[in-house]
Amino acid sequence: MCDVPMMFIDTSHIVAATEAMNQLATDPAVRVLVLRGPDDRAFVGGADINEMAALTPATAEVFITGLKNLCEAARLFPAPVIARLGGWCLGGGLELAMACDLRLASHDAQLGMPEVKVGIPSVIHASLLSRLVGEAQATWMLLTGDTLDATTALRHGLVHRVSAPGELDADVQRTAGQIAGLGPQVMRQQKLLMRQWTELPFEDALDASVKAFGRAFTTGEPQRYMQHFFDRKRAG
Repeated sequence: MCDVPMMFIDTSHIVAATEAMNQLATDPAVRVLVLRGPDDRAFVGGADINEMAALTPATAEVFITGLKNLCEAARLFPAPVIARLGGWCLGGGLELAMACDLRLASHDAQLGMPEVKVGIPSVIHASLLSRLVGEAQATWMLLTGDTLDATTALRHGLVHRVSAPGELDADVQRTAGQIAGLGPQVMRQQKLLMRQWTELPFEDALDASVKAFGRAFTTGEPQRYMQHFFDRKRAG
């Protein structure tokens, strides 16, 4: 398990975090990646408004391309990625969280896309919002800039779990440990397949699934884990 801390994000943070994730992506020993804020005040409180206020049309595109690359580093990371959402998760922070596979939130987390309140549209991975919460809720959030509390975010499917006070780290550790205890190859296969199911035409996605099933038996993991199943059954 690897931890990558996050914060308010300016260009320097975006570049450093992207480089860190891309480097970790080359390490086959990484079984699960956890993204977290520096403390429980925020996962990422959004992009740095001081930097954004000085952007021009040209530099704005450079800035947002960097943020897109950061989110893509999480979305395309070969192993599962968990976003540990303590406190505020806004704008670019929520885009990054939505690019992760699992989102575990503290009881006091606040999530939103408030960009319209400062004169800019929500872009890049905000496009994932309607897939998670549905068209109606996504439209409301994007056009009003309203935030959701943790309980409401859970009800709408924006987060997977909400932790009781003081339990977020334990819940993240438990989930990461559960994933890390499974076969690393099957977890990477499953993540890739899930992405292909959303990106490929249905028939192509079926073909990719059939091929992935066959490749699984080249890794040794089905044989090993099925044998564990048989051994437990005999012992029971």
